[in-house]
Amino acid sequence: MARTIGRWTGGTLTARSFLKPHKVAEAVFHPAWIPPSLDPAIDKLKRIRVIAGAVASIGVYTVLEGGFDVTELLENALTASAVLLFLTPVTVGVMLLVWRRTGTLRQLRTPLLNSLALLLLFIGSVVALALLVQTTNATHGPLVIIAGGAAMMWMLVFVARGAFRVTGNFFGTGAVHRCLPALLSTVTSWLVAVPDLVTGDLHGLGLTLGVVFILGAPVTVTAIALLETGRLKRRYGIRLGAHPAGHPPVPGPVPPMPPGAPTGHPYIPPQGNPYALGAGNPYAPYNSQTPYNSQTPYDPQTPYNPQAPQGS
Repeated sequence: MARTIGRWTGGTLTARSFLKPHKVAEAVFHPAWIPPSLDPAIDKLKRIRVIAGAVASIGVYTVLEGGFDVTELLENALTASAVLLFLTPVTVGVMLLVWRRTGTLRQLRTPLLNSLALLLLFIGSVVALALLVQTTNATHGPLVIIAGGAAMMWMLVFVARGAFRVTGNFFGTGAVHRCLPALLSTVTSWLVAVPDLVTGDLHGLGLTLGVVFILGAPVTVTAIALLETGRLKRRYGIRLGAHPAGHPPVPGPVPPMPPGAPTGHPYIPPQGNPYALGAGNPYAPYNSQTPYNSQTPYDPQTPYNPQAPQGS
């Protein structure tokens, strides 16, 4: 299965799209090959978790520590990218060893390569943004500063929107296994939080606030992940330890209403009035203006002419 541009972006990108970096990030970091979510309620919880994590990261790790610093934010992003580059393949590799007991791994090769490509693409974008910021700050030419500043702002929006998308779909690993994004997000959040607790680096917040902020993210992510995997197990029979090929078929999308169809329930045919007036309706009430038999209409001008009695 070839990875073409149209298959990756779904054909949504045009030349004018590159004027809007968030649109490009949507198409690049949430590719068309990622399957749609089975549970919209879990998607809402994921968005809340991503937004809360971003606010905590920017607020605690930058603002409360002495003012907002783009360089420090990029350093944190590079550190997180290195953790993801190491942790994601290790976690997926462990699950592959579990799944191979009940199925083959060859059929998972394509979604695994797609997810790895998305991970490398995001890490490459973060590294490119960091290099661009360093190059622009080290340059004193006015034209270079203007061009570099414009490119830096474009890349900043692109990477920020991309981080939001890949945090929600976790690099498209849902195409490999529906429960894999929940597992990876849980493992990653705890791996990032535990070193701060062990080393006592509470980021200047004090013991109580530091523990709350540091443990708040992994506890919230774990709760959402357990809720997601539980709903997938109860509603769709999808288990984390089962090979993806052994999952029952998931329900497809509801077909759209045909054009011009009446509003209402899509699976009930239009219901008319069975007692409405009209030709051919056996339940229609009698109407003096509508003859019962249209072939022999009643003419009031023709007098009644009974036949003469027989033998008269």
